[in-house]
Amino acid sequence: MHVALWEPEIPPNTGNVARLCAATGVELHLIGRLGFQLDDKSLRRAGIDYWPAVTLTCHVNFDAFHAAVIAPSSARLFCFSARATTPYTAARYQPGDVLLFGSESRGLPEAILEKHHQRMHTIPMLTSNVRSLNLATAVGIVLYEALRQLQSW
Repeated sequence: MHVALWEPEIPPNTGNVARLCAATGVELHLIGRLGFQLDDKSLRRAGIDYWPAVTLTCHVNFDAFHAAVIAPSSARLFCFSARATTPYTAARYQPGDVLLFGSESRGLPEAILEKHHQRMHTIPMLTSNVRSLNLATAVGIVLYEALRQLQSW
């Protein structure tokens, strides 16, 4: 299984996702322009001493990511967006799936959402007074549902 972040902007979010990936043995992919340097102190602090346990790959853009991860393995890509209508629990996850999350302020680009609309999911929110969930929280919710379905523990 893979977690991919499209142009993450906030170092502690990415650090927390990296720690989550270390704890679950899931590969982490960072795609496009990052809103920080990978040696950022707050990024390291959020991941504490787990960075050596993270399988991390950075990709220049979505096409490079697709060519390196999706195309060779025919992996299924699941896109997560507050603009989607299908809940993440409706998906039936399989080993090798890729869970793609957008940047904190912009989400995923419209072109990616349109191209992969058949696998676009959301995490339902019970009130309308919140625009979206924290990125690291969203990744944790979806990743653990996928692992629960796969009974990976």
